[in-house]
Amino acid sequence: MCGFEVLRNKMVDEQIAARGITDEAVLEALRRVPRHEFVPKEAVDLAYKDCPVAIGEGQTISQPFMVALMTQCLGLNKSKRVLEIGTGSGYQTAILAELCYEVCSIERIKALADAARQRLGKLNYTNVKIFHGDGSLGGAESPQLFDAIMVTAASPGRLEHLIIELAPEGRLVVPIGDRASQTLKLFTKSQGRILEESVCSCAFVPLIGEYGWPSAPTNNFSGGTH
Repeated sequence: MCGFEVLRNKMVDEQIAARGITDEAVLEALRRVPRHEFVPKEAVDLAYKDCPVAIGEGQTISQPFMVALMTQCLGLNKSKRVLEIGTGSGYQTAILAELCYEVCSIERIKALADAARQRLGKLNYTNVKIFHGDGSLGGAESPQLFDAIMVTAASPGRLEHLIIELAPEGRLVVPIGDRASQTLKLFTKSQGRILEESVCSCAFVPLIGEYGWPSAPTNNFSGGTH
């Protein structure tokens, strides 16, 4: 077993399973995806630490526990089609791809979108589509509804247009609050009703775009629990 694999298994055991993540499929996905491939080379020693990691452009790769928690909230299986708002490094995208039929991911920063597309291609993720654009608009051009939607940046409010894009029994997970602090929210479309659940407190970089914030500070770290 190589050094990175040892560190990855230790991360899953000590940072994720020990803190209450029980979905075995999620835990196995986290054991398979090489997180060190998604962080800058100069930060590779932080790849399996219990913290978010800066990836440039004022963005971060989220804390491993938050990646696991948000993924577990979606209740994925191999028949599901997922929309991800905010590709970033592509790490969360890879975790989703391990668990579902297809991931459509939108990234507003072209350099990150291009790098993530190349990285995921190198790792042979063939069920992922990366788009460059305003993710806050959702997948408006998609002819299909999504079984799950994940927003990986902080929204200033409830995103009704994304809820509309959910298929029946679909789930949306999104951090909602101000720039400094948010609550992770889970919305479920069930029998014509929208159920809302507060999952935990968290801190993400702001969602930028028409339905987000007008601009983002460059020194904010994301994807951690309070």
